[in-house]
Amino acid sequence: MENHFRSSFCVLIILVCVSFCGFGSVSCGENRRPKNVEVAVRAKWEGTPILLEAGELLSKEGKDLYWESIDTWLHSVKEEDDSYTAKDCLKRIIKHGHALLSEPLASLFDFSLILRSASPRLVLYRQLAEESLSSFPLLDDSSSNNASGGLEETNENNEVKRSDPMLVGRNPEIPGGKCCWVDTGAALFYDVAELLLWLRSPTGLAGNSFQQPELFDFDHVHFESHPGSPVTILYGALGTDCFKEFHSTLVKAAKEGRVKYVVRPVLPSGCESKVGQCVAVGASDSLNLGGYGVELALKNMEYKAMDDSAIKKGVTLEDPRTEDLSQEERKPELTSEIMAFRDYLLSSTISDTLDVWELKDLGHQTAQRIVDASDPLQSMQEINQNFPSVVSSLSRMKLNDSVKDEITANQRMIPPGKSLMALNGALINIEDIDLYLLVDLVQQELSLADQFSKLKVNVAKLSLVLFDMHSKDYREQYIVSALYFVDLNVVNEVPHSTIRKLLSTMSPPESNMIRVDFRSSHVHYLNNLEEDSMYKRWRNNINEILMPVFPGQLRYIRKNLFHAVYVLDPATSCGLEASFNSGSVNMILSLYENNFPMRFGLILYSSKFIKKVTSHGLDVSAKENDAETEDISSLMIRLFIYIKESYGTQTAFQFLSNVNRLRMESDPAEDVPQTHHVDVAFVETILPKVKAPPQEILLKLEKEQTYKELSQESSMFVFKLGLNKLQCCLLMNGLVFDSSEEVLMNAMNDELTRIQEQVYYGHINSRTDVLDKFLSESGISRYNPQIIAQGKVKPRFISLASGVLGVESVMNDINFLHSPGTIDDLKPITHLLAVDFASKKGIKLLHEGIRYLIEGSKGARLGVLFSSNQDSDLPGLLLAKVFEITTASYSHKKNVLNFLAHVCSFYEQKYILASPVAAESTQTFVDKVYDLADANELPLKAYKSTFSEFSVEEMKKQLNKVSQFFYQLLGLESGVNAVITNGRVMFPGDEEAFLSHDLHLLETMEFKQRVKHIAEIIEEVQWQDVDPDMLTSKFVSDAIMYVSSAMATRERSSESARFEILSAEHSAVIIDNENSSVHIDAVVDPLSTAGQKVSSLLRVLRKYVQPSMRIVLNPMLLNQDDPIWRPVDPSALCANAYESDLALKMKTDEGALFSYKLVTLASGVGSLVDLPLKNYYRYVVPTMDDFSSTDFTVNGPKAFFANMPLSKTLTMNLDVPEPWLVEPVIAVHDLDNILLENLGDTRTLQAVFELEALVLTGRSSELYALREDADGTQEKHLSKRITINDLRGKVVHLEVVKKKGMEHEKLLISSDDDNNSQRKGTHDSWNSNLFKWASGFIGSNSKKNENALAEHGKSGRRGKTINIFSIASGHLQAKLEMSNYYGGIKLAPRILFRDCFLSFHYNGGNKLKQPFAGGFE
Repeated sequence: MENHFRSSFCVLIILVCVSFCGFGSVSCGENRRPKNVEVAVRAKWEGTPILLEAGELLSKEGKDLYWESIDTWLHSVKEEDDSYTAKDCLKRIIKHGHALLSEPLASLFDFSLILRSASPRLVLYRQLAEESLSSFPLLDDSSSNNASGGLEETNENNEVKRSDPMLVGRNPEIPGGKCCWVDTGAALFYDVAELLLWLRSPTGLAGNSFQQPELFDFDHVHFESHPGSPVTILYGALGTDCFKEFHSTLVKAAKEGRVKYVVRPVLPSGCESKVGQCVAVGASDSLNLGGYGVELALKNMEYKAMDDSAIKKGVTLEDPRTEDLSQEERKPELTSEIMAFRDYLLSSTISDTLDVWELKDLGHQTAQRIVDASDPLQSMQEINQNFPSVVSSLSRMKLNDSVKDEITANQRMIPPGKSLMALNGALINIEDIDLYLLVDLVQQELSLADQFSKLKVNVAKLSLVLFDMHSKDYREQYIVSALYFVDLNVVNEVPHSTIRKLLSTMSPPESNMIRVDFRSSHVHYLNNLEEDSMYKRWRNNINEILMPVFPGQLRYIRKNLFHAVYVLDPATSCGLEASFNSGSVNMILSLYENNFPMRFGLILYSSKFIKKVTSHGLDVSAKENDAETEDISSLMIRLFIYIKESYGTQTAFQFLSNVNRLRMESDPAEDVPQTHHVDVAFVETILPKVKAPPQEILLKLEKEQTYKELSQESSMFVFKLGLNKLQCCLLMNGLVFDSSEEVLMNAMNDELTRIQEQVYYGHINSRTDVLDKFLSESGISRYNPQIIAQGKVKPRFISLASGVLGVESVMNDINFLHSPGTIDDLKPITHLLAVDFASKKGIKLLHEGIRYLIEGSKGARLGVLFSSNQDSDLPGLLLAKVFEITTASYSHKKNVLNFLAHVCSFYEQKYILASPVAAESTQTFVDKVYDLADANELPLKAYKSTFSEFSVEEMKKQLNKVSQFFYQLLGLESGVNAVITNGRVMFPGDEEAFLSHDLHLLETMEFKQRVKHIAEIIEEVQWQDVDPDMLTSKFVSDAIMYVSSAMATRERSSESARFEILSAEHSAVIIDNENSSVHIDAVVDPLSTAGQKVSSLLRVLRKYVQPSMRIVLNPMLLNQDDPIWRPVDPSALCANAYESDLALKMKTDEGALFSYKLVTLASGVGSLVDLPLKNYYRYVVPTMDDFSSTDFTVNGPKAFFANMPLSKTLTMNLDVPEPWLVEPVIAVHDLDNILLENLGDTRTLQAVFELEALVLTGRSSELYALREDADGTQEKHLSKRITINDLRGKVVHLEVVKKKGMEHEKLLISSDDDNNSQRKGTHDSWNSNLFKWASGFIGSNSKKNENALAEHGKSGRRGKTINIFSIASGHLQAKLEMSNYYGGIKLAPRILFRDCFLSFHYNGGNKLKQPFAGGFE
């Protein structure tokens, strides 16, 4: 009874205490409740419909898919009754997309749709729709039939919106109650009836008086549209009744060739109520973005005051509840469970510092915890994103030695803490990667794999050519071959194992060391370091090049290491400069006389002779024997060769110098020497060396044909090298440079480094011919900057595989020509010539292509696709038909190339070059074909049969099919001339741009850089269920062409790493999936900021793509390998110590030495006890749960931090993609100093950021020559429209064309800049104030800054001025650290701001708001 009373009394006391706490300390209890943090980033524009976003995502997989998706949705059974919520609509749209895609593209489509990555493109369509409406106000006569209510108000609102550039994301208002309209450039049509009237009107379709609407690469052009038809753009949304009516009308018109039908999906504001709920889902909600990271960092409060009275009294600060392990003694069988519970309690406390011994193996322990987890990726994410809460548990984990040993072994090959990532072998910049970029890269790989799996290599066409070899009668062979074609209509897929191998292969790194192989007898060397007596005292040991020398000192080695060969026209101002002191020839002679360690040479040519040869269409090897037309350059070359052979090379060089001197003495304004200058210089040069009068020698040489032929051969040699376009250039061991003394020295220094590297590794020794080695390894036979590119101009590529997926593809109709005797050889390179037979340029290209095959090519074949306008003449159509029949049936004949070459020549002379009046009749062309066929032993009956059954309409239909093919692939209208080499597209610039030599160069470059490794894989493929007789060279060549062209279109890094050398048995996460075509290799430090983001990205890929992964963990270690933990050598320590009292004690007292070592160690502990991660991190990834299950609301993703520490000061940072500029729009609390215990009753701290802008980056290049159109008129385009249609921003390259007469003016520095700076003074200029403000970021005293600024004003900084265009934002702080770099190299940065996003203000800050303040030009 007493015990019961005591128990009741205790309970009463407890209840009273609880009641007291409940009523007396409510606020205290509430403050200690768990607190959360929630962050969202929303777009600045209004929401966009999910259905329209799905269409944009499908169009990325194929242009035809977009139109197929429209037709499928329009003809699908209505399912609105089953869609009551946003999530139901999302599932319906996803199901709609899955019907058009294959896995895993369908899964990636799901995620991209949830990610809302296509929303920016719809916003761009909104802007274009707004422009369309503003061009034709609704009160215009053309739209008088429309409702007029509220029109003026609508126009005023539109005008207000357009005046504010920050409202570009606003949805256009419904125009006059209409949700769709058609823009033709001449009028807007809101009703189908009006559109039909316009389509039936011939004057309406002409549209000559109006400019057609501008089209972009992202526009949806109907695949059956005719390239030359009038443009009609439909603005509307799929799902509206008006869209269905307009769509059916315009599709019919496009098929008839009457219009070019374009759709720009837009759902105007106010039309949401006129469509089904699933069509409008997402349009009315604000758009919350995903794909960014949020960090809550534990702030270092160094100045925080703390009560240390408890520490002074010796009272422990540990929570006694966490150390009560008495249960372990009572329940020994539960020891493991109790210890796990203890670790959980310890991990619930937040630690931002640990003892040094607890951190020793923390990286190894983390790796072990991740590898042992059932879901390693989830474990890595939970650890590194909540590290302060779990670090205590990790530090007490027992370490497995095998994990530690493997990590240590791997870190002998890769630095500790280094993070790398590769997608199918290509490295990804792990610091800059974001979710949108990663999704695009993966989508690119999956799309290629999907193309390859659908690629049907047709072996039936092979039978047509093979059987024709044994047929004589054309009619019989056509029938039999057609039957044979039907019987063997077999297709074959590329095996999956080959697809994985293709996607993982890496192209050879593109070398910037493209050397022109100029080895020839036409090179006139002035000296030879290895043989000339003037260099005999120099050392000949090549290893001398590795010896250190003073800066600027030359190495005098008796070895021809540097070959400086100048290619020039001696009679031009470039060849012989206006000032002969700096001329090329005089500079060579000066350096030669001063024993400069370089071998000099000349290659001379006549630009006038080359122009004459090419303009008359002569063969490049033809000899011009007309002495009366010899130009000055040819004369000088002829005399130079004679003097060289008779009196030595040095005398010949002196002759060129004398010509230049006489020209200068006569008239310095003359750019070209005259004949009398050459004659006098010749006499002066040889007069001291001859016995007979020099004039007689000169007369004899005029009749001598040998030197004239040598002169012409030298000019043609330069023409074949392609160097005549450069006028004057320097070849430094084959590398092409400008011709000047400064460039010569820089080129020599650059080449010196390469030679030293080769000598160091033993690739070059004293017996190596350096020039032969370099040119044999990387020499090319012709220089064409358009083909070589060298990173200056990005080549354009198209995928030919996408063009063959259709049943009636043009690619399936192409027959190829081969060099004689090579028809059965494998051809890795395929040239496709797009020829407009009605143009001189097109016929020239065709003729050069045939000549290319006649000259011989063992590794390439050539196909021809003719295209022309609808009004093509009959002879041109017959020419196309002749080529079609000849290539299809007689490409194996011996004389087929000669036959085609003569046909082209005849057609060019009689129908292209001749005037229309003098043009021959069609029958003349037919008769000529008969004569040439009979002369070249081709069956005459076949051609007669072809011409007798020839149909003009059928031929024009075929040409129109080709035109549509080019328009879909290239976006070009009919009548295009182009060269497509395994997917690489080149457009001839003029008649000389693409010769047979250029095709040889293109073959060599493409094979080495892009095709060779692909051809090796395709040749090893084991084709299943294919008759070995059908695996011919054409079959394999087609496969190589399709695959290489498709792979060339993907954009990825050319760098790779050998991940396989790292061990991955105990410290790596390996996820196998043989069915996946995506493989991820990664080396990750799990306890790093990069690891926090990468873990989330890898989980996304794992969920939606299921790739195979090999992730090697590479933590940063804090153990004995760290310099702080290395044993200290007393002698070395004393030797490096200062001569202080401490140092003297160290030398005499061992105890002092030991104490010093402890102090040294303790001084380093401060950096060790800091955790590798002192933050919480969340990466925002959207899910289907963002779509409501109760209504049609789309909430969007958010970052959520649950149960955050209450007493720790946190700082919020956003890890957004680089192009994003975000700013907080809702932030009640200070986000830099978050203390959750001060929130009061608020359970969740909320912050909303807004995407303010997408950064447009790029660079510009100056074009000093005005660009001209084909007719010679100057271009009138004074502006360039730049569109951004995704969340990754955009990088552009602008070509700046200077005005006529201003070619030599600087763009960013005015001529009176110095005068203005002196007049305004240093302290009155806001740029000067800004410069001082920027200097404050890098830290220095103010007096020093002022002195530096004064020096800057007095040209203390010398060199090229750097103009930095930016905005004043937090991004700039890191950029301004480059000021140290600027100061080191004496460069003067000039920073110009467009806008201010700083959170603080300073003097001149208001000026930053001005758009063009401070000389912004």
